Amino acid sequence: MHGALIEQYYPMVHTTSYCIEDQPSGIHSPETKALAIPKIIKLAKEHRDAAAIVISCCDDPAVRELREELSIPVFGAGQSVCAVAQTYGTKIGILGITEYAPGPYHELLGNRLINLGRPKHVTCTLDLMTEAGRKGVIEKAQELKNHGADVIALACTGMSTIKIAGAIEEQCGLPVIDPVMAEGLFACYACLRSEK
Repeated sequence: MHGALIEQYYPMVHTTSYCIEDQPSGIHSPETKALAIPKIIKLAKEHRDAAAIVISCCDDPAVRELREELSIPVFGAGQSVCAVAQTYGTKIGILGITEYAPGPYHELLGNRLINLGRPKHVTCTLDLMTEAGRKGVIEKAQELKNHGADVIALACTGMSTIKIAGAIEEQCGLPVIDPVMAEGLFACYACLRSEK
């Protein structure tokens, strides 16, 4: 679905998407990230002829390793979201599915980061597809605004899957940075550069 969304947002980009083998609930802890990294590296190496590789997870698993091993651009959703969010505000609230902020958010946002933990009723990406999970996300976004956030950076690509950014913007009146749209922006740039 993330590939289809990128193609919808950036029609000049063609994607081929793959899921992480044997991880139907995605990455939602340091343990599930550690399990995913070797699988992502193996899969990405099989596609080194692409114009770019996008790791559609906000914790950017295997991004650092693949940048060292491949000669093509490799983008993670986390770094992409943070780069875009910094152009919209200075107090960046993050909204994900874990109590902790994914690594790229700490590294790139530092003390501009506002993290209030995960929403109620959400422990993995599948919970975002429930009514209770969706409601919890919108409530947590309002809490972030109340704590001074002037932009919200989504910290789970599952929130892109349920297309919740617009609902949060409408409810809170803040810009909301969608991870799949952000990663697609960088992938689009890489694809256009590769055509030169």
